[in-house]
Amino acid sequence: MKITLKDGVVKEFDSPVSVLDIAKSISEGLARNACCGMVNGEVEDLRTIVSEDAEVSICTVEDAEGLRTLRHTASHIMAQAIKRLFPETKLAIGPAIKDGFYYDFDRESTFTAEELAEIEAEMKKIVKEDLSIERFELPRAEAIKLMEEKGEPYKVELIQDLPEDAVISFYKQGEFTDLCAGPHLMSTKMVKAFKLTSVAGAYWRGSEKNKMLSRIYGTAFSKASELEAHLAMLEEAKKRDHRKLGKELDLFMMSDFGPGFPFFLPNGMRLRNTLMEYWRDIHYKNDYVEISTPIMLNRTLWETSGHWDHYKENMYTTVIDDEDFAIKPMNCPGSILVYQNEPRSYRDLPLRYAECGLVHRHEKSGELHGLMRVRCFTQDDAHIFITPEQVTEEVAKIAGLINQVYDMFGFEYHVELSTRPENSMGSDEDWEAAEAGLKNALESLGLPYVINEGDGAFYGPKIDFHLVDAIGRTWQCGTIQLDFQLPQRFELEYTGADGQKHQPIMIHRVCFGSVERFIGILIEHFAGAFPTWLAPIQVKVLPISDKYADYAKSVADAFSEAGIRTQVDSRSEKIGYKIRDARNKRIPYILVVGEKEAENGTVSVRSRKNDDEGEMGLAETIARIQEEIKTKAKD
Repeated sequence: MKITLKDGVVKEFDSPVSVLDIAKSISEGLARNACCGMVNGEVEDLRTIVSEDAEVSICTVEDAEGLRTLRHTASHIMAQAIKRLFPETKLAIGPAIKDGFYYDFDRESTFTAEELAEIEAEMKKIVKEDLSIERFELPRAEAIKLMEEKGEPYKVELIQDLPEDAVISFYKQGEFTDLCAGPHLMSTKMVKAFKLTSVAGAYWRGSEKNKMLSRIYGTAFSKASELEAHLAMLEEAKKRDHRKLGKELDLFMMSDFGPGFPFFLPNGMRLRNTLMEYWRDIHYKNDYVEISTPIMLNRTLWETSGHWDHYKENMYTTVIDDEDFAIKPMNCPGSILVYQNEPRSYRDLPLRYAECGLVHRHEKSGELHGLMRVRCFTQDDAHIFITPEQVTEEVAKIAGLINQVYDMFGFEYHVELSTRPENSMGSDEDWEAAEAGLKNALESLGLPYVINEGDGAFYGPKIDFHLVDAIGRTWQCGTIQLDFQLPQRFELEYTGADGQKHQPIMIHRVCFGSVERFIGILIEHFAGAFPTWLAPIQVKVLPISDKYADYAKSVADAFSEAGIRTQVDSRSEKIGYKIRDARNKRIPYILVVGEKEAENGTVSVRSRKNDDEGEMGLAETIARIQEEIKTKAKD
């Protein structure tokens, strides 16, 4: 049996061998640090037996799947600790997730902060006990009986819902046994750096019809230093929470009269309008034309587009004159109707329609989160109609535009190519051509990318841009989707140079993604301290006393006439209080005026960047701020 390792080395074995034994054959050190393995591209437990030729790589905590395995094991250690401390608690599910793990429990009362501390202490004991973790399988009837004897109804339900031919596996560590597909570490001792971070409610199986369970979140790393850095990032994220800052800075609000439907306040609208002015400016310069399409269209359109069959559960519908209508969840069918409005020639292509359209999608109430997850949002869409020969060049132009936008805000990013999902429409040939077109464009740009298997849109593959914010978190925003399907379904055509009718290719593209979500990201990225050009209020004028209110107003008028967003704080408060308040509001420039400034026709400048800069002339200060705004300078 030949085993090909990650570096291309081939090892031969005379009989079936476990993934762990393969690791040992490479080095004892690797085996000690191994968490799981990749066998022919699939994640496998270290206990998995390889019985035929295969490609095998060993994953440690330095690898994403290895760290995921460590965190999955941590979730079991937490469940074991809870069963020791609170034996009446029922177990639900406990997976590893992006930044850690969670486990759902059925318990009469919610876990308290004090109880989390107790659970952590018990987890540390379990780690010290160095419990061997064993995997075993049972037939369905025996598996159900085992979980019934342990009083675990949620596990029984999970087993009953498994396919008839499913392998039903369990993992045992000490007195604790859990239903699980794995993989897991070989022992509890490797899970040393962990922290339980929060408690939340979660419906069983994500359905509001089911019981609300207690979900404990945690995270785990192989080193204490990595855990400390992660916890520091979480603390910083709390300070930057856009919901908290949105309230403090009077940017937006939410209402119980419309859960998931955000309200933008005056400051938020100033920010939003400035953002959209920038968006329009760069799109006009890149030969886009802006359109606006209706928010509601009839069922026939959505059946033709495929949304009625593939997306109806997320759509809001109504009946008008005995005809079904849907509020649009996407803008693309509207752009198609605009394209069909008149005959098209190859000379018209690429035809770039831009639309900031308000869309509505039904999200479960438990998934709503400030501006990040809402039920109505504005997509900064563009739908571009091209010939097959224009794919590579057009995708390159779009990628350049997205890069320009992200660079403006100081974001780094990485790229993923998302391929055909299970719930898709169209022929294999079209999908292969579309995926090849995007790959060629990325390679022509020299953009490194990773394949995200099965995560494309139902009508076509896509390139996703994942931006990295100021504290290292990633957000999926920009996307470029290549679509052969909608042009077919709507029978779109253009007249080619040969005088014959041809079908265009359609590109769906966003830069911000959701404008609301992008604003939420910007709030957290800048911690509310927006660059001067973007700040809702760019200058605040603070008179030392009421005696200088008139001069303060004349200063504010001069700045406002120069196109600078300016306010006067005319409250009868001490100047120190006013300065602190303006700082807390993240105002880029604070101008203090009193007797000396009024006599000299000047202002005392305090900038967010340099703090107290002393006395300056009005014209000088105005010119400086105008230059920052014009160049969209980063702080």
